[in-house]
Amino acid sequence: MKKEKGKNKQNLSLKKSSVPKFPANVLSPVAQFLQARLRLTEKRKKDISKEDPFKDTSRVDDNAAPDIEADEQFGHARTSAIKTELSKRAVQIRKALTRIKIGRYGICDECGQMIDTDRLIAYPEATLCAKDAAKREK
Repeated sequence: MKKEKGKNKQNLSLKKSSVPKFPANVLSPVAQFLQARLRLTEKRKKDISKEDPFKDTSRVDDNAAPDIEADEQFGHARTSAIKTELSKRAVQIRKALTRIKIGRYGICDECGQMIDTDRLIAYPEATLCAKDAAKREK
């Protein structure tokens, strides 16, 4: 059983080393795009935080009507959900930028094969090929 695991790791490392890599002149604009997208994502996260009704300290002093209270609760839930999604996106972008630096950009984390360029164009921070991403979503 241990021999089989060793062989599988060996085969996977052979697959990974035989996968072509993107040339630096292609990755440079991708990295610039991702860095700009990261800055925009971080800015959006700060902006959405300002919209959180719970940030308003004067609301504590209010004896608000139930409908106002419900509106504040909804506004807080909305901004929290958006901030969570923006944080996830920022992590994915940072991960893609790191993969560019270490020479693994465009290579699937699961199978070690190249991620389809059409997928990378649509979703440049992708770390999984479409097949493995679909498996993970199930």
